[in-house]
Amino acid sequence: MKILVVSSHPATQERWVEPISNAIPEAEVALWHPDLPPQNADIAVVWSPPAELFERERNLRAVFNLGAGVDGLLKLPTLSADTPIVRLEDAGMAVQMAEYAVWAITRASRQFDDYVAQQQAGVWATLSELRRAQWPVGVLGAGVMGSKVAQTLAALDYPVAGWSRSGKVPAGVESFAGLDELPAFLARSRVLINTLPLTAETRDILRRETLEQLMPQAHIINMGRGEHLVEEDLLALLDAGHIERATLDVFRQEPLPKDHPFWKHPKVTITPHVAAISLQHETVAQIINKIQRLMRGEPLSGVVQRDRGY
Repeated sequence: MKILVVSSHPATQERWVEPISNAIPEAEVALWHPDLPPQNADIAVVWSPPAELFERERNLRAVFNLGAGVDGLLKLPTLSADTPIVRLEDAGMAVQMAEYAVWAITRASRQFDDYVAQQQAGVWATLSELRRAQWPVGVLGAGVMGSKVAQTLAALDYPVAGWSRSGKVPAGVESFAGLDELPAFLARSRVLINTLPLTAETRDILRRETLEQLMPQAHIINMGRGEHLVEEDLLALLDAGHIERATLDVFRQEPLPKDHPFWKHPKVTITPHVAAISLQHETVAQIINKIQRLMRGEPLSGVVQRDRGY
């Protein structure tokens, strides 16, 4: 069996080769290079691969993605519709997203930013007490990531609801399902947290007509994809006062252009796509386990359903 490792970050792609080789010694594991002839590989382990890879490697039994989101792969016209795509499931990312959500919501609900401003002004004063009932949270997406976020915030006694296609949510989380229930979900949410995968159905879901249905003084936390958010609509609602603050980790163009209004907007906090980073040890262990299951002819979890986009 031949396994190719392909990454858009050449400086880091070699770190995946050795652990896979050590765990599966019967396989030949190599880096792909566009100057080399076709390798007739069985498996590709990829991160943002070029379309050229799939033009050359026509006999792949599976493509293993080094991340949870597969929207970039699904855009590639050269990737055969018959080639299974296997995505990461958690690999240490869910707890990171939960941490990010806790950081973003507690900055607002516990007024930590105001305390920082008071420190800079030399003011010693206690602000109003926290009433979590005034901070109902709505989590878009109830997969591994969204469920962990919802569970974590519910454990901190925030009133939490989850919205998804199926309506399946963790215990202790109010459930909303499908487009028919989206308005009610939005109307009860002051904090909207997006963890959705990017699909044709979810693209631009964070637009004016959606965001206007949130409670007044709403907070937006986007950890999904930049293409979920219509940036101009968010800016307009921030300036109008309906949205109080936005914490954004993902953007339509990354890196975010230097002249983008998000950089200096007083109601926007940006981070450079770090809400959940693939952890090498956990990622390698999961990829190896899935490859070994494929070699034994056993069923795989995390196989992408292309019609759904995740």
